[in-house]
Amino acid sequence: MSFMNETLSNIANSTLIMASESSVEEPDPQSTFLLPNISTMANMTVVISKNGTPVEDQIFLNTVAAQALSGIFVWSALLITCHQIYSHLRSYTAPNEQRYIIRILFIVPIYAFDSWLSLLFISNDQYYVYFDSVRDCYEAFVIYNFLSLSFEYLGGESAIMAEIRGKQIQSSCLYGTCCLAGMSYSIGFLRFCKQATLQFCVVKPIMAIITIFLQAFGKYHDGDFNVNGGYLYITIIYNISVSLSLYALFLFYSATSDLLRPYEPVLKFLTIKSVIFLSFWQGMILAILERCGVIPEALVIDSHEVGAGTVAAGWQNFITCIEMFFAAIALRYAFTYNVYQAKKSLAPDNVAPMHSISSGLKETINPGDMVQDAIHNFSPAYQQYTQQSTQEVVQPCPNGKPGPSITKSSKKSDKITLIDTDDEF
Repeated sequence: MSFMNETLSNIANSTLIMASESSVEEPDPQSTFLLPNISTMANMTVVISKNGTPVEDQIFLNTVAAQALSGIFVWSALLITCHQIYSHLRSYTAPNEQRYIIRILFIVPIYAFDSWLSLLFISNDQYYVYFDSVRDCYEAFVIYNFLSLSFEYLGGESAIMAEIRGKQIQSSCLYGTCCLAGMSYSIGFLRFCKQATLQFCVVKPIMAIITIFLQAFGKYHDGDFNVNGGYLYITIIYNISVSLSLYALFLFYSATSDLLRPYEPVLKFLTIKSVIFLSFWQGMILAILERCGVIPEALVIDSHEVGAGTVAAGWQNFITCIEMFFAAIALRYAFTYNVYQAKKSLAPDNVAPMHSISSGLKETINPGDMVQDAIHNFSPAYQQYTQQSTQEVVQPCPNGKPGPSITKSSKKSDKITLIDTDDEF
């Protein structure tokens, strides 16, 4: 009898316990899934499935295969480009041109290694935002150097104006000059081209700093077009700035394409434009794809919580690692060192080498010429003078034959009062 009473009592207690548990509100399934597992499971990845629920899954980006494959392309690109930079420094016979070329070539090591680091640290609290900020700042520097190299090829602003000044701008929707019908080339046109590229060199670092601050306060996520976040506004400003910069490059090329033809500018222009402009749109498309659910959004990667846009940024970095290998090959043909090597071999034996490798590299990484050029182009007194080329000037002899060459100062800041005009573009 006592046994039956004890049994009935246990059943009653069990029923009361089950009833009380069923009356408690069930916690959110996502937090129930995440909280215990993050602390107890290592190397776990959680993504949002197509029906909106979190599931444990693997993504290719944080696998050893992805890191190894991207690393092979990155280190191959580094070897190709570093050898090319070294070859230019060994044959540093035209520093006023090669300075810009070497700066342009550095885009491959910076882009490739930065993207690879971002991929390796994909799960570490969105460190990729800080890495990518460094990479993005350098692309503005590259656009400026490409335009400056084109100016140097043609002998400087005065030499360019001697060829194109007064000519009518051809109206063409293809070349983006349909709104410039009836206008002619002037010193203001060259000033606009320089200012449009230099503004990107200013805007991009400012946007990078703002991005880092927004990231620190949780207000920036790739692909998050919410009006309360910073990604939307950063993207709009960046898109306007880079488009204006590349438009200026395109205008300058259309105006001087005949003059630049001996320097084979098409491959140079297309390579630079592809690396910078297409990579921007590539990143934006990937961010939109993640936002639309085509690319799965990750909540946890390797047991670390990550923010929205991390997977899209990871794919962007992975693709960039591969693209830089092909960019290195394209730049090797676009900015060949053979012409400078040949010039070095033709130099007389009694001519001392212009620079050692270390001093040439030091001159290359010094951005002082860009700062001085920015002051020059944004100065109110710009129209009172124009920037002269620093190439060699050959003095004619009385008999009509070329005489000894006189080398101007290698400083890009040298100016000559040459054009006094109020022409504006």
